[in-house]
Amino acid sequence: MFISPAYAQGFGGNSDALLNFLPIVLIIVVMYFLLMRPQQQKAKQLREMLAALRRGDRVVTGGGIIGTIAKVVNDEEVLVEIADNVRVRIARSTITSVLAKTEPVAAKGDKKDEKSEKAAQNSDKGDDGRRTAGG
Repeated sequence: MFISPAYAQGFGGNSDALLNFLPIVLIIVVMYFLLMRPQQQKAKQLREMLAALRRGDRVVTGGGIIGTIAKVVNDEEVLVEIADNVRVRIARSTITSVLAKTEPVAAKGDKKDEKSEKAAQNSDKGDDGRRTAGG
């Protein structure tokens, strides 16, 4: 009498339970691709930028100070020149962006290689600057 006929019905099966959790799983997947993954990529780019700092780069610190790296002290600190003869030692992690990158300086051995390549190119040319036959 007091027992409802709904209690007598059987459970719908596992497919209904799976359908109930599907929206929650979809929300987690969407949150990962919209929120977490871009943040991880941005953090990775920042780590790579800080690892690639070298002397001569113009940088902006977290406090808004713009300067040029005068010396890389160690893995955690750099010496930044913010004005003429004014150098400040700052933590590498406070650098937020690099405004201008400097080109790497060629090693002394590289200069010799460049000279030998130029000499080889010049030997292929005649006295008047034109290429000789076979070259």
